[in-house]
Amino acid sequence: MKRRSLLLGAATLTLSQLAAGCDSKPTLKIRSLKNGIPAQIVSKFSRDLQPSPVLQVTQEGQLKELFALLQEWKRTPSAKNQADLVMLGDYWLTLAIRQKLIQPIDPAKLANWSQLPERWQKLVRRNDDGQLDAKGKVWAAPYRWGSTVMAYRTDKFKALGWTPTDWSDLWRVELRDRISLPDSAREVIGLTLKKLGKSYNTQQLDQVPNLKKELANLHAQAKLYSSDAYLQPLILGDTWLAVGSSGDVLPLLQTQSDIAVVIPASGTALWTDLWVQPASGKPVSLVEKWINFCLQPQIAPQLSLLAKASSPIIIGMKPEDLPADIRSNPVLLPDAKILAASDFLLPFGEAGIQQYRSLWQEIRQVVKTKETGFFS
Repeated sequence: MKRRSLLLGAATLTLSQLAAGCDSKPTLKIRSLKNGIPAQIVSKFSRDLQPSPVLQVTQEGQLKELFALLQEWKRTPSAKNQADLVMLGDYWLTLAIRQKLIQPIDPAKLANWSQLPERWQKLVRRNDDGQLDAKGKVWAAPYRWGSTVMAYRTDKFKALGWTPTDWSDLWRVELRDRISLPDSAREVIGLTLKKLGKSYNTQQLDQVPNLKKELANLHAQAKLYSSDAYLQPLILGDTWLAVGSSGDVLPLLQTQSDIAVVIPASGTALWTDLWVQPASGKPVSLVEKWINFCLQPQIAPQLSLLAKASSPIIIGMKPEDLPADIRSNPVLLPDAKILAASDFLLPFGEAGIQQYRSLWQEIRQVVKTKETGFFS
């Protein structure tokens, strides 16, 4: 999913404006998603270091635009718009490594690297083909993460007398033509696999009993498929439940009192935004200082609350060291059992990709015909 809410507006103060009049200070050029770096975090970074550095942050709307910039800089290494550090989603990491768009990061230069939970450290350690490798290089630094969630209309579910808690609820007859699903084979097939007790990263799909039948039944439930325009139908009540990214949904809760969100109890898909260095980038000491700053236990809770996405550091912190607003938010800080049952979407080889693509096309091409009871 693109993980960009259609409700995100322009920032009231672009972070690059914070650099005005400070050309003589050490400077770090960052390319980030819009609203990806809270201004308060930028200010604290500048205050904490001496001499006080400047962050020149240019914001982009989508992760694919940031990936395209890395490709552009590979073609033109001397490009004037090149940044020292770029935010990239974990989904894009394999391609970035294969295309030689980024360079490895040395965790030995990051005093707070050990604060990262082990599964996040493993996520960014890859071989030169972009596959997970315990002996591989570290290609990125995890910054923040979120999950695939179910957002639902509390008013509609009050009338039903129940609330959704797990993926299996998507198949309930009361929700026929009332839900939206991501326009993503990995996500939709993955959540169906979760319902069947499997991992999102399951391959050999033809060996999973009842998978095709379950997907066909779920297809009959869906009113629409969208990864970036699913919130407005939920707000208007055209759909009662939407499967989407916590990064999109959490900001929505501040303005929509009749919408609630839940992480499915059987586990979900996890995504992580990463810091990567362009392949042609020159050594800049502020790169390590910024990454290390983001990994501080003192910064992680602030980042989580302000960015509406969790710092991985908070997973290993003691509950008493976290603000109440994090402890009481099961999306920012999921139950340990749910988190353990959740999966990063790991890279597949071509054979695995083709399995998902083929099954996805087959299911999506089927015409829903309620009258025949074909999917009942």
